[in-house]
Amino acid sequence: MPQGCDEQGAAVGDLAKIFKAYDIRGIVPTELDPETAEAVGAAFVRLTGASAVVTAHDMRESSVPLAAAFARGVTAQGADVIEAGLGSTDMLYYASGSLDLPGAMFTASHNPAKYNGVKLCRSAARPVGRDTGLTEIRELVETGVPAYDGKPGTVTRRDVLSGYAAHLKTLVDLSGIRPLKVVVDAGNGMGGHTVPTVFEDLPIDLVPLYFELDGTFPNHEANPIEPANLRDLQAAVREHGADLGLAFDGDADRCFVVDERGEIVSPSAITALVAVRELAKHPGSSVVHNLISSRAVPEIVREHGGTPVRTRVGHSFIKQTMAETGAVFGGEHSAHFYFRDFWFADSGMLAALHVLAALGGQDGAAARPLSELLEQYGRYAASGEINSEVADQGAATDKVRAAFAGRPGVTMDELDGLTVGADDWWFNLRPSNTEPLLRLNAEAIDEKTMTAVRDEVLAMVRETK
Repeated sequence: MPQGCDEQGAAVGDLAKIFKAYDIRGIVPTELDPETAEAVGAAFVRLTGASAVVTAHDMRESSVPLAAAFARGVTAQGADVIEAGLGSTDMLYYASGSLDLPGAMFTASHNPAKYNGVKLCRSAARPVGRDTGLTEIRELVETGVPAYDGKPGTVTRRDVLSGYAAHLKTLVDLSGIRPLKVVVDAGNGMGGHTVPTVFEDLPIDLVPLYFELDGTFPNHEANPIEPANLRDLQAAVREHGADLGLAFDGDADRCFVVDERGEIVSPSAITALVAVRELAKHPGSSVVHNLISSRAVPEIVREHGGTPVRTRVGHSFIKQTMAETGAVFGGEHSAHFYFRDFWFADSGMLAALHVLAALGGQDGAAARPLSELLEQYGRYAASGEINSEVADQGAATDKVRAAFAGRPGVTMDELDGLTVGADDWWFNLRPSNTEPLLRLNAEAIDEKTMTAVRDEVLAMVRETK
């Protein structure tokens, strides 16, 4: 289904379907194929003016041919390619940052097996999104990337996994932690490749779940934000009497935590925990959190001398705000965690190491289990994200806005969707960028209040679907 042809002869497909807000992603090969990947590689060199690009890929069957095609496009434009091979997305960010080169990661993250994609970054892991280069790349591919008449670039392989693992351990003090039993569910994704190297030489009794690299995801989807995909981890933590469990998504840039009871830990609690640790190292710094994070996050940041900064949902907004404010850390309720010392990029593995350091670094006699350690960070009852299919998202949102407008003590803002709050509760209702869905997150001082707010909003939303 070619829609155009670049000057190097690569047919390209329907680009509107695959160029997203933050990356390129689609079904292989009907939406994303090697010809398109080759054209994107050529356009990426034109955009960045790079003399070399570093690449990595996940375990999907289509990732190797897509990465190879991208490399052909890069080298045809006279730039070199450094292939890091199998790796996680944050390993690619490490390569981009440490080598000071633009990078390309071939992955569809948590999406089902039929998908694949490309996450692009400029040198030092600076993001490339719709407003920071993806639109220009798409236009170049559509109109045809001009041919380069100079000498083609070369392709070389370089192992960066060991350097990545060593670098992470310079950012978190793990010296002297007590032995811990840790269950890790890699979901047949890239955590199965990176965890053994990162955990090497640490006093960890590792219980691996689904470490076999398999892009068909035979056990469950590599999407830990869905509670059903954490059930095996929860059961294994209880069965093995582990201190905690960790679950990574397909490209291992997100990490979810399960405590010693097998209970799922809110990513907002992990945001607060890591924020406190980073503020201890960098007093008075800013910490970025998105607007669906728990109200506990900004409270705790202030209590520890930091400045909380609220942003829209989405990694491009987090990274941009972190760069503008010099924030030491940023957290999203989707379990993306960003670090100034990691080129402002996100790393689920780095967040996991902070949790291990906090738990294992306690004084032996007074050591508390993870559930008790995190009690101070979980102050409110939360609904989790609830999706409702709504044909007219605007009308449904207007109905909710009108219902709450003018109520005593109620505030509203529209930084991202509609956020309504009072002293004891708040909720955010925002539309999906890609589907006819409204996403509701509600939180309150107790379960009864949260349930009442949640149910009132859902009743209005679902009446209009």
